[in-house]
Amino acid sequence: MRSIYSIATLVFACFSLSGFAQTGEIKIKFIGNCGLYLTDDKTNFYIDFPYKSGAHDYMEYDKAEIDSIKPDGIFIFTHRHSDHYSEKILKKLSGQKFDPFNVEELEKLGQSIPDFDIKAFRTDHTVFGISFKHYSYLITWHGKKIYLSGDTTESETFAAQSGIDWTFAPAWLLMDAKEKGIKLAGISQKFAIYHIGPKDKITVDKSDDRMIALDKSGQRISIPY
Repeated sequence: MRSIYSIATLVFACFSLSGFAQTGEIKIKFIGNCGLYLTDDKTNFYIDFPYKSGAHDYMEYDKAEIDSIKPDGIFIFTHRHSDHYSEKILKKLSGQKFDPFNVEELEKLGQSIPDFDIKAFRTDHTVFGISFKHYSYLITWHGKKIYLSGDTTESETFAAQSGIDWTFAPAWLLMDAKEKGIKLAGISQKFAIYHIGPKDKITVDKSDDRMIALDKSGQRISIPY
């Protein structure tokens, strides 16, 4: 009888421990272009959003996206082109704001946000022969690595990384990597292809669960930790 009681107690203890295991989730919502909303239900990040809806014939978004912005939101921009950034809308919003012109202040976020780190990389964004100030970002949050390429075509900076869980990049970065013989599989576990315009003919292999196309506002990604 004692042995049965002991086994039952042990089983219950194991069940109780597993029931109270600490688990969490980074939730990512695609808004449009390179615009993302990231949250762990405590801290709220907006990447390349708000931007001017429909700018340069790229994606539009519902006004409700602006209305739903959290008052404590942290806004991070890769650059200031209007399909990624809207100063007019930003002026009406509270919260911290970071872009290539105050990027050095980003490192301070790790001092106030638990289990968070962000690194900024100057990356090329040349349009019609003009080079614009542009940064890509590597976020490490709750032990998960998320790479945000922004609008760059340059794959070398990305290729220098490793152990990434999710990469958000436009198709032209992947094309650049292919042309240069850069193997992407060993750099990131999963890829989300974004900045797909209504007129773009960009598709991904649906049988490859490592890659998805973000072409509809409201698509969601969950990263458990």
